[in-house]
This record gives sequence, structure tokens and C-alpha cells, in this order.
Amino acid sequence: MLLPSSSRHLILLLLLNYVDAGRVLWKIKERARDLQLQDARRHLLGRTVGGHQLLRHVREGRIHQPLDHFNRRDAATFPQRFFVNEAYWQRPDGPVFLFIGGEGPIFQFDVLAGHHVDMAEQHGALLLAVEHRFYGDSINPDGLKTENLADLSSQQALADLAAFHQHISQTFSLSHGNTWISFGGSYSGALSAWFRGKFPHLVFGAVASSAPVKAKLDFSAYNNIVGLSLTNGAVGGSEKCVAVLREAFAAVERTLMGAGNVSQLALDFGCCQIPEDPDDKIELMENLAGIVMGTVQYNEEGVLMSIGELCGLMTNRSEARAAEMGAYGRLVQLAQIYRSTFEEPCLDVSHEKTVKDLMDTSLHSGRRAAARQWTYQTCTEFGFYQTCEDATCPFSGMLTLQTDTRLCPTLFGVSQHALPARVAFTNAYYGGDDPPTHRVLYVNGGIDPWQELSVVRGRTEGDEEAQTVFIKDTAHCADMTTGRATDRCTLRKAREEIENHVTRWLKAAAQQRMGKRQQ
Repeated sequence: MLLPSSSRHLILLLLLNYVDAGRVLWKIKERARDLQLQDARRHLLGRTVGGHQLLRHVREGRIHQPLDHFNRRDAATFPQRFFVNEAYWQRPDGPVFLFIGGEGPIFQFDVLAGHHVDMAEQHGALLLAVEHRFYGDSINPDGLKTENLADLSSQQALADLAAFHQHISQTFSLSHGNTWISFGGSYSGALSAWFRGKFPHLVFGAVASSAPVKAKLDFSAYNNIVGLSLTNGAVGGSEKCVAVLREAFAAVERTLMGAGNVSQLALDFGCCQIPEDPDDKIELMENLAGIVMGTVQYNEEGVLMSIGELCGLMTNRSEARAAEMGAYGRLVQLAQIYRSTFEEPCLDVSHEKTVKDLMDTSLHSGRRAAARQWTYQTCTEFGFYQTCEDATCPFSGMLTLQTDTRLCPTLFGVSQHALPARVAFTNAYYGGDDPPTHRVLYVNGGIDPWQELSVVRGRTEGDEEAQTVFIKDTAHCADMTTGRATDRCTLRKAREEIENHVTRWLKAAAQQRMGKRQQ
């Protein structure tokens, strides 16, 4: 069923997905989406196809999917939302470019802006975007209840994609002459790779940007790479920057552990409450770390500040007051910049409120934040807990695996002891970071902490089994946006490499079809 799309969905652009925990880091990502929306709207302003505004070519649809594809006796369904853009499609044999939604809502701009849309215009492709089950509007009214979350998994999501492929093929009378290419970033990038791996007869090639295809329970490497990225002089980092950050976090930790005035610390950082409870102290530390983590993950996207700006703040001694401030004072200033940028009157460090929000099963909450659904998937499939117990972490050892995983039994009744086996199964099912995939292009940035769980190098020279593009000085999912004049030359070159791969795939598909006709 296809419905006219309306302007009420001009809210956010989902090109970057949530694959992290932490209140501050989530807010930084939401701001990243807002900024991408603004870029997309500027890009589309005045653009027309056939004399009509591009927005008029977008339609919204619903398909009723089985809640459980693997239980034929269960007739329950949920409505899965999708968007279609036919503006560039060269009927009847033009290719199909599928943008896969991740752990958040999709929007009509997912078929109107982005690098995959630019390529669709070049190749005359039909553009599709499909929402992940249990996110956005693709959820039943009672879907967030714990007992119903059992139907939320990446395996079910891939089965949804297969059924969606069939639905679209029937709706638009597609045939083997229409070559499907899938696209996704972050978690949805992993889904793009896995869709190609599990259903190679449905999708000819896949682009997987910043895709964490390897599940990892204790993802300490995330913060290790954050530290390394902050020392990278090519993007404005330095060894001194990391040293000052370590000093600042050590000072905060000493105070929280009883060696200082916690009330004054709360006043310094503008906390909404004094973190007297141990859980609130961890919450504060996690939020302060989140400011730095978000800066690295979205470097040069204009979300908060760049690595160069952050390190300039932490190390600049040009001002007399800055010289007197010390490491702790500079971290205080960093938190003030965050609160000012995000217009937050205070920094919320209540762990009780975090748990309460995650236990909210109302649909409004699930559509807005999606934190409950994603936390469930980390507990049942992926882990991805960004701990700081490793000595190379630039933050605080208070951020432990034990504290991260205790939400699983509290929220969903999933034992902490069950997590290693669940993560191991995910890697066994998909192949981890050594997947047996063909015609999957893995794209990663050199300062993106998520590169550690992706595929960054092919198995052997010239091997077509695992194709990669590595952008040494860019961050998370940077390749997915439409090019800008301010883009680094490495990023522009990477987009050209991606375009070349997609072009070769489409030519190879055409040659295969020609060969079959001649047989």
C-alpha cells in the first residue's frame, strides 16, 4: 500500500544510526541528524525533475510483516513503513537502490539526499528506504513491552527485507533485469552486508558504511581508538591533548571517590542534582566521556566541535586565564560548551531517571528515542558496551562492563551471565569481522571508533571476497552524505571509489543477464 507523503515528516534525516549507549552521546547523534536534515534541505532547494519538486516524487507505504517469520503458526503482524522515490528511475529495467533503516525512524529524506541518492540519479535507479521493525512507526502499540520485544532481532529484520523485496517486485512488476544494491551505515550498514550475505539471490551488491559486523561484549577498543584519534595531528589532535584529558578525568574521579567536595563538583559541571549515589557518579562520568566520544565520532560534522577545537580548548595556553585554569577547569569549560550548544540548563546525572526512561513502554517514547529497543538488542545480540577498564582508555575506570550490563536483567530479565553466549551466537551466525561475503563494500573512517568491529582490509590482494575503502582522516559514516566543498580530498576520493564499485556491479549484473540470455 502506497500513501502520499506529507511535509510533517520533514523532521530529521536518518543517515547516522545509534549504536552507542549514554545519554549525552544519544543527544549528540540526534543533533547530527538535525544538521544533516538542514544540509539536505539546502541541497534540494530549487531542484526539480521534469518540472516538479523532488518531494512530489516521494511516496510513503506500509507492508504488514509477520511478527515471527520463523513460526508459520503465528499469524500476528506489524506495519512496516517505507518510502519510494521514482524521480530518477529508468523504467522498466533500471536498478533498485535500497536504503536500509537501522535503530531509529526513517524519513522521506532517506530517498531524497545522500551519496546513495546521487548515485541513483546517475544510474537511473528506483530509490527505496525501509524502516527497521520496532523502530519509528514500524511497531505495534504494545511492541515495547518486554514480552513482545522477543520478536526484535537482526535475523527477523533480514527476513523483513526479503519479504519487502518480494512486495516491491510485485508492486512495480520488477524482474531479474532490475539489479538491487543495498546501502546502510552503522548498524544498518551491518544489515546491508548481512542481507547480501544471507540473501545473495535478492541483492547483487551491498555498501556497508561504518558497519560493526562483529558483535563484541566488552568493546573497550572504542575508547582506545577515541584516545588514538585525539592524538592524530592530521585532524588537530596531539599527545598533549590526551594527557590533559586523562588528568582532568582523574581529578573528577578522585573527587567522586571521596577525595574532594562532590557538591562543588556538581556546581562546577552544572549538574541537575548532586551525584551522591554511586550510580549517579558513574552517570556523570559517562556523560562527560560522552562529550569527548561524540566529538571524535562526528568530527568535522559541526555537531558540537571538531577534534582540533576540543584539543585547542584542552591545551591552549595563549590566554592568561586559560593557563591558570588547569585540566579540570578545561573539562568544566567543555561541559559548559556542550550545555550551551544543546541548550540544556543543567547536566542530568540521575541514573534512576535513566532507568525509568528505559522502562517506558509507551509508543511515543519508542518513536522518539528508541533507546529501549536498542538496549534490548545490545543485551540479546551485540553487546557493544564501550567500557573504560583498559589502561589505554583516556577517561575513567569507573565505566565497567559490570555497570554497563546490569541494565539487561533490570529491564528485560536477561542475565548478565547469558550475554557472552548471545554475542558468540551472533558472530557464528554472520561470520563476525571475517564474513564469507561477496560483492560487499566495507567503508570505514580512520578516526571512527567503530572501525574496530568492521572489515577494514581484504583477505588477500585483489581478492573480491571482501572489498574495502578506508578513509584515513574521516569519522563515522562520513561517506554517506552528499559531497560538500569543505570535504577532505580523501573523502571525495572515497566517494569516487564507492561510485566505481557500484558501477562495476551494475555492469557485471548486466553481463550476467546477457550471458544467460545467450545460453
